[in-house]
Amino acid sequence: MHTVLARDFMVTKLVTLRPEMDVHQAIELLLRRRISGAPVVDPDYKYLGIFSERCSMQVMLDSAYEQLPSSDVGAFMDREALTITPETQLLSIAQAFLLTSYRRLPVIDDEGLLLGQISRRDVIRAAMKEMQTPPTRQRSLLYLSALMAREDAPIS
Repeated sequence: MHTVLARDFMVTKLVTLRPEMDVHQAIELLLRRRISGAPVVDPDYKYLGIFSERCSMQVMLDSAYEQLPSSDVGAFMDREALTITPETQLLSIAQAFLLTSYRRLPVIDDEGLLLGQISRRDVIRAAMKEMQTPPTRQRSLLYLSALMAREDAPIS
């Protein structure tokens, strides 16, 4: 699992939002597509943040208690969300999900462009696939040599 990287299993066909999009349309899109959030990007596909169900709750509360100061996605998106690079290892991604409440992690390149996204389910699926993959010939030879070394060890 140490050799599986984000680029190997990230989802690249994403629903994305623009910061100037009406926040109510964004919420309707999340509900219609049955997704819990979507990356917010500029026209050049540069990552700006995430708009999620949690952001939607803030919209709801602001609507109930005050006049909305703004009705665009940019005013409510999470700009500080955790991101990963295409070279982030599977186990590091799993640990990030374990230690945070994030449900998805955007995959961003060095220039800030959105390349894809990984969800908790994607990590579980990739890990299960890796665990079910038969060992390579090299790993099998290493295992056999370790086994033989144990058999040659003196008995105490």
